[in-house]
Amino acid sequence: MIIDTHCHLDNEAYFSDIEGVIINAKEAGVNGFLIPGADFDTLDRAIKLSEKYEEVFFAVGAHPYDIEKYDEAIIEKYVNHSKCVAIGECGLDYYRLPEDEEEKKENIKRQKEVFISQITLAKKYKKPLIIHIREASDDSRQILINENAKEVGGVLHCFNASEHLLPLADHNFYFGIGGVLTFKNAKKLVEILPKIPKSKLLIETDAPYLTPHPYRGIRNEPYYTVYVAQKMAELLNLSEDEIINLTTNNAKKLFKEFKNIS
Repeated sequence: MIIDTHCHLDNEAYFSDIEGVIINAKEAGVNGFLIPGADFDTLDRAIKLSEKYEEVFFAVGAHPYDIEKYDEAIIEKYVNHSKCVAIGECGLDYYRLPEDEEEKKENIKRQKEVFISQITLAKKYKKPLIIHIREASDDSRQILINENAKEVGGVLHCFNASEHLLPLADHNFYFGIGGVLTFKNAKKLVEILPKIPKSKLLIETDAPYLTPHPYRGIRNEPYYTVYVAQKMAELLNLSEDEIINLTTNNAKKLFKEFKNIS
């Protein structure tokens, strides 16, 4: 069994055929799905999907692109739902900062405030974190260490192959590996993968984004995790079954609500 630890099934890309997407995934051996809380606007749909499908769980949080919508009260309203397994995706993203220097500084400051707020809530409610990091590895690492985020741990979603983040394995953080691993230009991630402790590896898609080779350019779906597992097995000199069992057990350790899914 594979657990897709990051798939945006609440995205409009699945509005017309979500039932088929889940069936296709299950037929391929994907029996667990985690919808990250990237956008409060789609949270209601994520919750409804989790309530309809036993294998679907959700997280609640605010992506760094949505810091202006951030509201602690919304997280506190849903964090104790029986299908809520984590807080996030939250974190830092310096890829699309304002050009104006003052606006840039203010944006970074606000991103950090919202990130720290969500770490604080994760510790309060004893939920792991789903972390988004883009061009902000040093600041992200420092905040996670300073805020003692290892108390709850979490996953570095779509791990960006930064050597600076590897020490977080010792702070109860896992590394989400997705379709990027199969890209021809993913040389850095291919090189760094063996340096990640096997006990800290997770599989994800980030569906509907980042579809793995050989299906790049079309909508990603959870069943494409099989191609990620195949590539991981090849690079780590393990069998595909070993990778699947390893990453599934890791996911169940981090997201305990998945423990009864088989």
